[in-house]
Amino acid sequence: MFIKAAEEKDLAPGGMKAVTLNGREIVLCRCGGSYYAVERACGHAKARLERGALTGWILTCPLHYAQFDIRSGEALCGPAPKAPESGHSDPAAPSLRTAGLKTWPVKAEAGWLLVDVQ
Repeated sequence: MFIKAAEEKDLAPGGMKAVTLNGREIVLCRCGGSYYAVERACGHAKARLERGALTGWILTCPLHYAQFDIRSGEALCGPAPKAPESGHSDPAAPSLRTAGLKTWPVKAEAGWLLVDVQ
């Protein structure tokens, strides 16, 4: 079931807006004339993704720079590793992995953005 999430005018091209729908925290994204909805928290350290950067379809986490495709929620790359204290790091370390994001269908209708949060 689609429910009203925000007015279309509230989301500039390339912009993001956090909303809560049916208890789910979601980020609405506008890219290329289309709208997308992804979960708000990064799968690595729960950073608020609307505070990150949206470049085309790539959403970059503001905390550790993990990147996600807003069309599918796929994690494109994990968090950036910290500068190693010992002179080496393991870029595949479990602490540097992130899960993909849940996504929801979005449609624009009569000036509103509606999200199917089922």
